[in-house]
Amino acid sequence: MSTIEESLRAIAERVKSHSSTMATEEAVKTAVVLPFLRALGYDVFDPSEVVPEFTADAVGKKGEKVDYAIKIDNEIRILIECKPISVTLEKKHLDQLYRYFSVTNAKFAILTNGRTFNFYTDLDAPNKLDAKPFFVFDVADFNAGIVSELKKFEKASFDVGAILATAERLKYTSGVKQVLSKLIEDPSDEFVRMVSSGVYEGRMTQQVRETFTGIVRSAFREVIMDTVKSRLSNALADTEEVIEKIDTPVDEEPDIVTTDEEREGFMIVKAIVRDTIKATRVTMRDQKTYCGILIDNNNRKPLARLWFNRSVKYIGLFDGEVEERLIVESLDKIYDYSERLRATARKYAEA
Repeated sequence: MSTIEESLRAIAERVKSHSSTMATEEAVKTAVVLPFLRALGYDVFDPSEVVPEFTADAVGKKGEKVDYAIKIDNEIRILIECKPISVTLEKKHLDQLYRYFSVTNAKFAILTNGRTFNFYTDLDAPNKLDAKPFFVFDVADFNAGIVSELKKFEKASFDVGAILATAERLKYTSGVKQVLSKLIEDPSDEFVRMVSSGVYEGRMTQQVRETFTGIVRSAFREVIMDTVKSRLSNALADTEEVIEKIDTPVDEEPDIVTTDEEREGFMIVKAIVRDTIKATRVTMRDQKTYCGILIDNNNRKPLARLWFNRSVKYIGLFDGEVEERLIVESLDKIYDYSERLRATARKYAEA
């Protein structure tokens, strides 16, 4: 685990346990921001590197300051403005950062309330702070991707070009994710009309639109859940396969036993595709960890795999570029994938 990850976990625990005591900017600075800067390799005790209460005469507002300015190679590169943890970060809180950004050599600005960190730069117009952040993260809910982006801001590896190279992608990806999240929770009339046009041919009355709004919302969530379940199934199957290999002694070659369930599964698959490809071309070749169903008894022509030698059973499908494993609670579940099995068989029949 890297120093950044360890520090973020410590900060996250502090935020979760003591957020009620971070009601002031000073509390946020001490408990979150300074430890965060230390994690990135900055010397928070060196006022020539981490400059507190930074002022610039050119701003034109006497006494106006930003909470911190970070100097790298004696040049101001990052400006930081802090708010109490109870404050919801909004565009109006950018005023000071906006003015200071234009009169310094700063390339990035951070607005934070101790929990949410918003990173800004000048993607829209040179030397003019963007109104929207290109990178946002919640310190109490971070992942490996966030840590990877934060490492670009480390003192030892700080590279303006490297950060800007991905900043635009991050900005628009974040924006698209927000739009999609909103559509999931509250589908717009236009979106409902668009996705329902292919399944409903009648007149889109107010009542119909209200009905389809609920349907679209549920369908959207189910698509996401199905994707998650599929990935979990594949991951779990891979894990069980590794465990089986570890548990099997190297000097022992267990006999391959084809079970009645595997034979029945093979017959179901064969029956499903018989109208697509000649039944005589569909063969079974059992392995130690799965039962393979092949075309022409050729390993390069996999039709399906029955991963039945485990507590959780799967069927492996090959209609995509790689095998996708899906849970089958019973043999009848195989029929749910009839079209996908036929699509795979069709590839070999037409070859």
